[in-house]
Amino acid sequence: MMQVGVIGAGVMGTGLAQDLVAHGLGVVLIDRSAEMLATARRDIEGYGRFGRLLGGGPASASQEVGDYNENAARVVYSTDLTKVAAADFVVENITEDWALKKEIYPVLDEACPADTVFAANTSAIPITKLAALTGRPDRIVGMHFMNPVPMKKSVEVIRGWHTSDDTLKRADQLLTGLGKKGITVADSPGFVSNRVLMLTVNEAVYLVHEDVATAADVDEVFRSCFGHKMGPLETADLIGLDTILYSIEVLHESFADSKYRPCPLLKKMVDAGLYGRKSGQGFYSYR
Repeated sequence: MMQVGVIGAGVMGTGLAQDLVAHGLGVVLIDRSAEMLATARRDIEGYGRFGRLLGGGPASASQEVGDYNENAARVVYSTDLTKVAAADFVVENITEDWALKKEIYPVLDEACPADTVFAANTSAIPITKLAALTGRPDRIVGMHFMNPVPMKKSVEVIRGWHTSDDTLKRADQLLTGLGKKGITVADSPGFVSNRVLMLTVNEAVYLVHEDVATAADVDEVFRSCFGHKMGPLETADLIGLDTILYSIEVLHESFADSKYRPCPLLKKMVDAGLYGRKSGQGFYSYR
């Protein structure tokens, strides 16, 4: 059984672990917080019972619920980052914060065998910059999964300056095993998805900030006029407003272009702890 190391037990890491388990892969889930790991364990084990109701559970993957539960029971949970040495492939999903990420990769590089591929599940930080933290830049790739991971069928794959063809092939094999399609793009801050999406979300926040429209009306325009399943501010709440702010700040810094300046309302909401779904309140209430 292929073993995949998943770094970070937040929303993205837990969703990825659920998807890996549902497709019969082994998982080593790492987080520095024992509390986060306990929550992730509850969600991963519960997914076998309730995932099918959401349309992305094991009943719609390659396993029956009983098989999922058996595989979920084998997931390794640890606060020790070096435990990923047993993995064939590692996906890093920690907070979009360069100061945190730069501490992770040298440890992974030392702990894992030389042929292990590291995939950064990042929405904005350049893959080439992350690869420079390791002695294996050819085996570093970006894999920008979308939330919720089990329900999304495509992944933005980012090729860094040194990323090899073999690394891209191994990333594609993993995604194929999860029933997903990889769309490969070049390395640039924000890549394709977030370079466009973060600008859209930030401008939508400005519309609310300037009293042009309510959050609900902004989203209704996108749903009704363009056929989007979710409006930009609903999407922001799902992603997390703290993640949105950090991503737009990375774009602002990287391009030195004023069009990426974060909206003051977005900053104020993050300062107030209004992160969206994960905090119970963002542009909408989830309590």
